[in-house]
Parts: sequence; structure tokens; C-alpha cells
Amino acid sequence: MNRSPLDYLIISLKGMAMGAADVVPGVSGGTIAFISGIYEELIGSLNNINFSLLKNLKNEGFKSTWKKVNGPFLLALLSGVFVSIISLAKGVEWLLENHPILLWSFFFGLVLASIIYIGKQIKIKPSDYILFLAMAVGAVVAYLITTLNPAETSDTNLFLFFAGALAICAMILPGISGSFILVIIGAYGPVLEALNSRNLKMILIFGAGAVVGLLSFSKLLKWFFEKYNRLTLAVITGFMIGSMNKIWPWKIALTFRTNSKGVKIPLNEESISPFNFDGDPQLLQAIGLIIFGVLIILILEKISTKKKPVETS
Repeated sequence: MNRSPLDYLIISLKGMAMGAADVVPGVSGGTIAFISGIYEELIGSLNNINFSLLKNLKNEGFKSTWKKVNGPFLLALLSGVFVSIISLAKGVEWLLENHPILLWSFFFGLVLASIIYIGKQIKIKPSDYILFLAMAVGAVVAYLITTLNPAETSDTNLFLFFAGALAICAMILPGISGSFILVIIGAYGPVLEALNSRNLKMILIFGAGAVVGLLSFSKLLKWFFEKYNRLTLAVITGFMIGSMNKIWPWKIALTFRTNSKGVKIPLNEESISPFNFDGDPQLLQAIGLIIFGVLIILILEKISTKKKPVETS
């Protein structure tokens, strides 16, 4: 695929959006990849990374190997993700502490429109009861995950490695938040503080686990997309529906965690009505940001539709 420098810049910006989403517990970078039209290319490219590349590198050289793994695409995308996570972690943490309703409202709008967008790709019919069942199962599983109580915090090397592997699997699966998985297993605090303090050792251990998890899980996802495309999309749509509980803007805190500055921030929360919210529900601003999030997806859909050739039967 021939791409211009502008194309790769746009891919990097999509990577930055994925990275920003992955920092927020409850929002999936995989969702951003899906709605921006790069999800299946990402999974396919990651699936091409295996031990046979060493043989290919020896026999055909670096240029051929780089092309085989879709290197320019992965470099542009993952660079954006990395830069975003490193640079935006503090900003997102600040928004979560100071403007949680507005931040969640924006992401709520994004995910709400994404559910409709992905659902349209399935082309589901009333007789497709298996797809409806798969969607329902995905929704229930995702909802139950959002209600789990976080575990005790740990920062051992082995724990961080497996936390990276588990979180990255969730991060590339639309509807399941990798950051929230880190919250559940008690790794979110140590990982976020490692990023903010530039703790290179912890970042590298976590990153190594993420690489192992990413390469392994991408193969499974690609197989599902090739063999059971509509069923996989139905489950993903269900995941996103179930995750809406976590990104509902109005919540009441049940438990707290103390960040590196000694400030208590919500850890486990319960969704409530904005009319029962203790304080200013910021209803008008929240509705405005929800609409803004929806509009972004509608614009992305319009752009992607214009770029796709019309299929003829």
C-alpha cells in the first residue's frame, strides 16, 4: 500500500488518540483503532510478526522483511501511542481528578456512536439469533468486569510483566479497557506513577510483557476475524455496550486510592443518575461533550466511507 507522509502523520495522530484513551480506565484504545478504520490492519500487521521473520531477514534482507510486517504503518502508529502515553499521562490524570464528568462525557459520546457504527458493520437481521446471543454475552461479561473490586497493589517485576501482557490484550480488544484491567489487578497506580516519574526499569518490564501479550493475542484475534467475522463483531459490540457502565459520567465513589501526590482519587465507583449526583452535575456541558463525541465518530465514518470504493454484487 502506497502512503504519503501525510497519511503516516494521520496514522500517528490515530495512535496518539489510542494512547490517550488507553490511559483512561474504562476506555479502550482498541475502540479508537476500530472507529478510525485501522483496527483490522493493525491486527493483521501484528500477526505477521513471528520467528519466520528471522529466516526472511537472512534470505531476503531488511527491506523485504520491513515490508512484510507493514513496518511503516506499525512504526507510525505505535510511535503515536508511545508519545501519547508518555506525554498525556499527567494531563489525563489531571482531568480525571479535576473534571471527571466532562472527560467521561466526551468518551461516553465516542463509545455510544461507536456501538452504532460497529453494529452497522455486522448487518444483523432479526433471524440472526446467534449474533444477538453473542452480543448479549459480550455485554454481560464486560459489565461484570466493570463491577469487579480492585485487588491490592503490587509492583514486583514478575507482576508488572504479566500485568503488561494482560492489559495489552484488553487494550487492543474494543470495549475492554486495558487501564481498567490494571485497576482491577492493582497495577494501575504503580504503572501510571512509573510513567509520570520516568521509571525506566518498571516501564521496560511492563513494556516487555505488553509486547509478548500483543503478539500472542493478535494471532487469535486475526483468526477469529477471518473465520467468524460477524460473530466477532457482535461480541465486540457487546463488550462496548457492557463497558458503558464504566464510562457513565455520573458516579459515586465507593473506594479511593492515593496517588503519588498524596491525593485521594476514586478507585471503585457506582453509576448514578445525574439528578442524584451530590454536587454540580454539569448537565449541559456534559450533554454538549457527549454530542461532540458522537459528532466526531459521524465525521470519521463519513471520511472512511468516502475513501472506500463502492462494492458491487
